Amino acid sequence: MTHGILTAALAGFGTGLSLIAAIGAQNAFVLRQGARRQAVLAVVAICAVSDALLITLGVAGVGAFVTAWPTALTAVGIAGGAFLIGYGLLAARRVLRPDPAAALDTAGAATSSRRAAVLTCLAMTWLNPHVYLDTVLLLGSLAADRGDLRWAFGIGAALASLGWFGALGYGARLLSGLLSRPRTWRVLDGVVAATMVTMGGMLLAGA
Repeated sequence: MTHGILTAALAGFGTGLSLIAAIGAQNAFVLRQGARRQAVLAVVAICAVSDALLITLGVAGVGAFVTAWPTALTAVGIAGGAFLIGYGLLAARRVLRPDPAAALDTAGAATSSRRAAVLTCLAMTWLNPHVYLDTVLLLGSLAADRGDLRWAFGIGAALASLGWFGALGYGARLLSGLLSRPRTWRVLDGVVAATMVTMGGMLLAGA
């Protein structure tokens, strides 16, 4: 049982990290704040806690839906698997046809006021429709496929979010140069593509 919990948690960690580590305004904002050492703890905490709450909603909501209607697991598996494979293929395309502008821009202005940083971070997190797709729907459906181990999967995904945003915020001075290189994102996209296609295939196989 312990092995199953660990496996589910690691799967959640890998999947969550693959979804979170994507180029976007939120990541760039966290990196800028970290590079300038401005409201870093508040920004990292908002991002990580928000993701944890949304992942919890996804695991609980989709899990309850599947428990009430067991036959829905097949539909959830097919939809989630197809989305993951599509997501992975898009990442693979970026590897083969990289965008020269594909990097985190760390040259923009950071927010000096803690209150402004908090409000900006909240807006970037909760007003972004993509975050609901990733956390509530996608991670929720993947967790539901784990049955009784869905919460271990969800905890793993939440820890991935905490680790990623913590690394961006507190390792910004070391990471800013690396993450500003398009080549770095080709490598990350390759990992994302492999992870997403594998997870999608597993979902479809079990549907």
